[in-house]
Amino acid sequence: MTQNVIRATGRRKSSVAQVKMTPGQGKMTVNNRTCEDYFCRPTLVMMVKQPLELTSQLGKFDIWAKVEGGGVAGQAGALRLGISRALNLVEQELRPPLKSAGLLTRDPREKERKKYGQKKARKRFQFSKR
Repeated sequence: MTQNVIRATGRRKSSVAQVKMTPGQGKMTVNNRTCEDYFCRPTLVMMVKQPLELTSQLGKFDIWAKVEGGGVAGQAGALRLGISRALNLVEQELRPPLKSAGLLTRDPREKERKKYGQKKARKRFQFSKR
């Protein structure tokens, strides 16, 4: 990996994705497994490849990613943001289509903490008048 390596980080919920992108044939490796093998749902695979398809860069880069934390949907969102940021670093001309599709925006929604005296963050215990 001594050639042109682009590094980017993506986050979503409690997931973090570290992305390394190099010019290549289009291989995508996530935690030392193929993308289709790691994200078993086709919707998640489509979500991860969305920035590449939008910018017509699908077979031009090899992507190696390390994702951790959260669930598979959050990890797919983090990886999508990381790939979008890496593409933005490769070519500035790709920024407008990525920006208009909302792929460069970090989704700030996090899990709300549980409060004491309640079942969950907002759900309360059943009220009994008598």
